[in-house]
Amino acid sequence: MRTIWPFRHFGLKVLSLALGVLLWMVVSGEETVERALRVPLELQQVPAGIELAGEVPATVEVRVRGASGALSRVALGDATAVLDLHSARSGRRLFPLTPDQVRLPYGVEVVQVTPSTIAMAFENTASRLIPVAPAVDGKPAPGYVVGPATADPKVVEVVGPESAVRQATEVWTEPVSVAGAREPITTTVMLGLEDPSLRLRVAKSANITVQIVPAPLERTLHNRAVHLRNLGANLDAQAIPAVVDIGLRGSREALGHVDADDIAAYVDLAGLGIGEYSLTVKASSVRDAGITHIEPTLVQVLIASGKK
Repeated sequence: MRTIWPFRHFGLKVLSLALGVLLWMVVSGEETVERALRVPLELQQVPAGIELAGEVPATVEVRVRGASGALSRVALGDATAVLDLHSARSGRRLFPLTPDQVRLPYGVEVVQVTPSTIAMAFENTASRLIPVAPAVDGKPAPGYVVGPATADPKVVEVVGPESAVRQATEVWTEPVSVAGAREPITTTVMLGLEDPSLRLRVAKSANITVQIVPAPLERTLHNRAVHLRNLGANLDAQAIPAVVDIGLRGSREALGHVDADDIAAYVDLAGLGIGEYSLTVKASSVRDAGITHIEPTLVQVLIASGKK
């Protein structure tokens, strides 16, 4: 039989004992303190077919006790309060939150959790097809208006608490800009829901087509004088004919605010010398109304010397 020699590795045993005593002295010498911490509340094991309805605190207050050194080392992600919801059923329920449900580093003790009870409401999961409502932003070019806007897909499946699904009427889209548009616009946008308790089953985006159509009303300004712009120095010019008709298109409100003096017909003579020219007549734009035509489109311009 082998004899056990008690003094074998005697030096190592003495060193281990000394380190243990030293560690005990350091720990026992630290002051025991208490501190309040805000820790995240983690929900686990929510049963299938059940939805959380209403607000739940994101954090709870935990009062902890331990050595000052240990508490000073507790970081933001080291502590979590865990609530097991495997027994949740439809309706309003109360769940106790006790110190043993708080995860903390070794050496830190939970003294109190506030609140000690969490109230939650649960509803059965429901789903329904809800129409997509395209949002439009901006104004099209003068003389044009926004026509029908369509979505592809037209409806999407929305999932969530039964009461919230029942009250939902439409799915939002990112706004589609039609600023300055003269033709239909098609673009892909993200979808969203006003109620944060709802979610989309599959579709996260939709193709939106916005029709841009001519405004419904037209108006003609008769016998508008043709102005001669940028005529060179010491030159005279004459337009034949000297007046034109200008057609406008816009909404009733826009055309009702247009004054005849707001729109000027003109030809640009920049860089032209003495001679006869066939020039295109242009018209100054007006807000919310578009120019449909100018009649006649061309005028003859005679440029002569202005010297006597």
